[in-house]
Amino acid sequence: MIESVTLCNLLMLPAAEPQAHPVIVIGAGIGGLTTAALLAHRGYRVQVFDQALVPGGCASTFRRRGFTFDVGATQVAGLEPGGIHHDIFAELGVALPEAVPCDPACAVYLPGDAEPVRVWRDPHRWQAERQRQFPNSEPFWQLMVELFRYSWAFQQRQPVLPPRSGWDVGQMLQAVRPGTLMTLPHTFSTVGQVLRWYGLSHDHRLRRFLDLQLKLYSQVDAEDTALLYAATALAMSQAPHGLYHLHGSMQVLSDRLVDALERDGGSLHMRHTVEQIEVEQGQAIAVSVRNQKTGESRRIPASHVVANVTVQNLMQLLGTAAPQGYRQRVDKLPPGSGAFVAYLGVTQAAIPPDCPPHLQFLYDDHGPIGENNSLFVSVSHPGDGRAPDGCATIIASSFTEPEQWWRCEDYAALKQHYTDGAIARLAQHFHLTPDTLLHIEAATPRSFAHYTARDRGTVGGLGQRLTTFGPFGFANRTPIAALWLVGDCTHPGEGTAGVSYAAKIVVRQIEQANR
Repeated sequence: MIESVTLCNLLMLPAAEPQAHPVIVIGAGIGGLTTAALLAHRGYRVQVFDQALVPGGCASTFRRRGFTFDVGATQVAGLEPGGIHHDIFAELGVALPEAVPCDPACAVYLPGDAEPVRVWRDPHRWQAERQRQFPNSEPFWQLMVELFRYSWAFQQRQPVLPPRSGWDVGQMLQAVRPGTLMTLPHTFSTVGQVLRWYGLSHDHRLRRFLDLQLKLYSQVDAEDTALLYAATALAMSQAPHGLYHLHGSMQVLSDRLVDALERDGGSLHMRHTVEQIEVEQGQAIAVSVRNQKTGESRRIPASHVVANVTVQNLMQLLGTAAPQGYRQRVDKLPPGSGAFVAYLGVTQAAIPPDCPPHLQFLYDDHGPIGENNSLFVSVSHPGDGRAPDGCATIIASSFTEPEQWWRCEDYAALKQHYTDGAIARLAQHFHLTPDTLLHIEAATPRSFAHYTARDRGTVGGLGQRLTTFGPFGFANRTPIAALWLVGDCTHPGEGTAGVSYAAKIVVRQIEQANR
């Protein structure tokens, strides 16, 4: 998710094919680090540049007064056998981080409900829960299960989506099976449309639940989320897949990728900002990098450039070299979402007994906590390395319109207003008092823009609408030769698992281009 990157000392490693210049990776988010580590392991010379202090992007960490807070991402998928992180770490020869499955993956509190909807990891337990919570909705859920089964099998065969070359098309066709064709009638369907087909459009509890869950993964609500994307997003919480809570912090993912990268001869320097991608005759040939400590700028030739940035930031890096049609498409994108995040360090007495690691709250009465009046909350576990003995962390986030944070007259007052509102909401579930609250900190889109360089501080990539998901989204292969896009703006979207899948696709495309 980082937009700018770091200058590194180039360590020479014999490549499968001689390289006149290194592969330059812009951004040390999980997508960029995964691409770099895999390429280095396969014999490429790789340099990674990032403008931040620590790697990881929005899956990085900061520490305050003995507490460890995940900046953005707080849960991870793909650690199970056959999962994307499991496969990547196995190829790199790196041990998987210590983690425990989240069960339930989330407890969702709808307005007026004393008991939450618990999204259980066991598929049968989750089926019983949803039948109890949302009577008459099972036909809808069964359709989602079937679509996920076919879609996941297709995805596991590693198609290239969206295809932008003959080779890409060939990879996609090789992944097609008869079962894949079962998904085709739903390619242009949204969740909202299917709810109407099943006569569920007036089931307000179901709609609210789906809106909350899908907003986390697709950046848009049920009405606009592409059905095929939703089928996968809603199924990833159940075994044999699942969401995981890492021991220590999310930082362990980037730390192990950095270890693998440097072990295999790649290099990473933080606090170096990529200011321009140089293009000549329709091909990326170099980057300009500024050392934040010295102010020195350097031009570094590249055999390939991999941009782990948003598409908006890519336009800024290309400047006048951006193809007109590509720029116009970016300019027409709907505004992205921002996040307001409250980071609380508390005593264990503030945490209710048997509190799940992740909770969602939706409120009927409006308050200063975000555009959809909800909070997504992550809570540390005793002994998980995130808090001192007898203490815990609470991270509460809400979606918010980025522009209001840039045009407000009193930024500090608005930030405090949101912080007070979030704590007041959280105090309805957690025991928050002057005695239990030990640390309070908050982040806004302006914070994310400062620390990650993401344009306007948006988070989560592109909304997974029909026009931007899967076959209709932005490809890893850009219109400029030797320039590749990786991260949450490309298929299959946000999350460490999603950007890691995109990284594997880019690695395969670079290898094919070098043959």
